[in-house]
This record gives sequence, C-alpha cells and structure tokens, in this order.
Amino acid sequence: MPGGAPARPLLTQILTRENRIVSACLLLLCGVGWWWLLRMAAPMTGGGAIGTMAGMAPMPAGVAPWSLVYLGPSFAMWTIMMVAMMLPSAAPMILLYASFARRSPARGATTIFALTYLLLWTAFAGLATAGQAFLIGHGLLASASLAISDRTLVALLLAAVALYQLSGLKRLCLSHCRSPVGFLMRYWRPGVTGAVRMGIAHGLYCLGCCGLLMLLLFAGGVMNLLWVAILTFVVLVEKYAPRQWHMDWLIAAALLVTSCALLVR
Repeated sequence: MPGGAPARPLLTQILTRENRIVSACLLLLCGVGWWWLLRMAAPMTGGGAIGTMAGMAPMPAGVAPWSLVYLGPSFAMWTIMMVAMMLPSAAPMILLYASFARRSPARGATTIFALTYLLLWTAFAGLATAGQAFLIGHGLLASASLAISDRTLVALLLAAVALYQLSGLKRLCLSHCRSPVGFLMRYWRPGVTGAVRMGIAHGLYCLGCCGLLMLLLFAGGVMNLLWVAILTFVVLVEKYAPRQWHMDWLIAAALLVTSCALLVR
C-alpha cells in the first residue's frame, strides 16, 4: 500500500471527511453532464419518442458530416456524454487516489489525475465523432436518432462486442478497473508527473474495458437517453458487482442472443 497505509475496506478508505470536497466536485461534474443530457431530452408531448434527445437536431440539408458545423456540436455531445457515463464508475478510483495523494507534497495531484483520465475519454469522444460522421456519410446511420439503420450491421456489432467481452484483454483491463486498491499498489507514483502517468494508465485500462461497450450507443441510438442510462448502469455493475456474478460473461451472452435474434429476423 502506498505510504505504508494499512489495508482497509474500499468504502472506508474513500468515504473520509477529507474526501467530501472531492466527492462534491465529482457529483457536481457528473450532475452537470446528466442535467445537460436530460435538458436535451425531447418532451413527452413532442413528436419524438420518449427518452430521445433532441439537442442534436437532424443534420440540415447541405451540411456535410465532415464539416466543422456538424463535427463541433457532435464532439461536444460525445465529450459531455462520456463524462456523464464514465465518472460514476471512476469515482471510487479517484476518491481512493485522493486519500493517498493527501500524503504527497504535490498540490492538485487529484485534479490532474482525474483530468488526465477524462482527457483520454475526450480523445475517445473525438474518435466516436469521426465514426459518426463516417457512418452518416455512407448512409449507415440515421441522422436523427444516430442509430445504425442496417439490422445486420447492428447484429455484427453486438457479436463483436460480445466476443471481446470474452477476450483476455477485456479480462485484464476489467481486473484493474475492479480493484482500485490493487491498481494504486502497483502504479503509485507521487507528485504531478505520477498523477499524469497514473491517470493515463487508468484511462487506458478503462478504455480497454469499456470502449467497445460505448460503441453500442450506435446500436441503440446515440440520441436515446434511456439507452445511454442503461449502458452507464451496465458499466457500473460490471466493474463493482461481486465477481462470482460473472457480469462480463452475462453481458456477452445477452449480446450474442440479441445478435442471433436480429440475424434470424
């Protein structure tokens, strides 16, 4: 344990009096993200389906998917969505890091660690934005719902994510995400440089664990707020549910069954 701290239960280590400010900041940032998503939700009395976000209107006629007019708002949408979806599952790691960083003379290390972690998901948001533009440009993505229109393509995406769920890389990344204490014991480095290195390491493991799951937004619809909430819950449960539940296998089985059902229909 960094600094020779005795091993204690995870909740005991993160729910300390000193972590109240960090917890409040995380709640505020996550709350702003979800408030933004809820604000985009189409009114129940509107023309759209319940739970469909309306903040990103259908692409205007004459606007190319690779234009800054379209890519800018799309990138902002993906970035805020990734913050809202990933912060809940990353909060235990950030709070535990804050407990250890308090023993370090470097100031602001927790903020740097969290921002570095979110920077990697911002990079993912950029790639997702490019993928969105590519799919729209080739007529594979509905511009209003941002859902893949080809049922076979959706089935293949579900199958690919299911197979990745069973891969060794997924298990490796998930093991690091499931054990904040183990991650800090292995990768702890003090100071600002250490915070950056650890933020990158945790961000990469988190991307390896959840990146393909985020691509499922294209299957259910990026603008579908209910689908966004379901995937957020799935990520949270997969990381912190008891290991004997084998959530990674259950998720893979559900995806494969759904994929086969789509192909049969």
